[in-house]
Amino acid sequence: MTAHVYPSDVAFTPSVKDIQDRKGSRTGYAAMEASHGWQTEITPDLAAFIDAQISVFLGTVNADGQPYIQHRGGPPGFLRVLDDHTIAFADFRGNRQYITQGNLADNPKAFLFLIDYANRRRVKLWGEARVVEGDDDLVAHLMPANYRARPEQALLFTVNAWDGNCPQHIPQRFEATDVAAALAVRDEKIKELEAEIERLRAISA
Repeated sequence: MTAHVYPSDVAFTPSVKDIQDRKGSRTGYAAMEASHGWQTEITPDLAAFIDAQISVFLGTVNADGQPYIQHRGGPPGFLRVLDDHTIAFADFRGNRQYITQGNLADNPKAFLFLIDYANRRRVKLWGEARVVEGDDDLVAHLMPANYRARPEQALLFTVNAWDGNCPQHIPQRFEATDVAAALAVRDEKIKELEAEIERLRAISA
């Protein structure tokens, strides 16, 4: 295993740095590395962001180097921060292909990609993951309350490094439930205003 001088070395390999140098961005990233760099622990701000997510993309690689990305979703809180380095979730039963689990059996390195379209924020997390089978207590702890899904196992992700991206080019989108709630508030306000108009008309008449 290659020793990393900076947390960002998990992504900024020598080949990546050569390209950065050739294209003129290496100086800026070298300064970033020497000053604050990427973080290796889950901060309270990141934990709050994770807790609010309803969707996550999990990247793995098999023994031949073939990448695979899997989507996982659930209600807010389905992603659980267990400690400063660990994120976990109940793995619901799906199509039973088990590509992610097979990949992790060959190569534990994994990647999480979180994106919040409404607030135009995204976070990238590098680390290692493992599937835990047969631990009913852990699965029960991770299972969202009153969520109708069948949990099959648990997945634990250990964070080695993470970084947040700028909002540039992230389209702003909103969840249908949030839009419906906002429209319901608007419609109620319209009813109140219409009732007030009728009351004033009655008084003036």
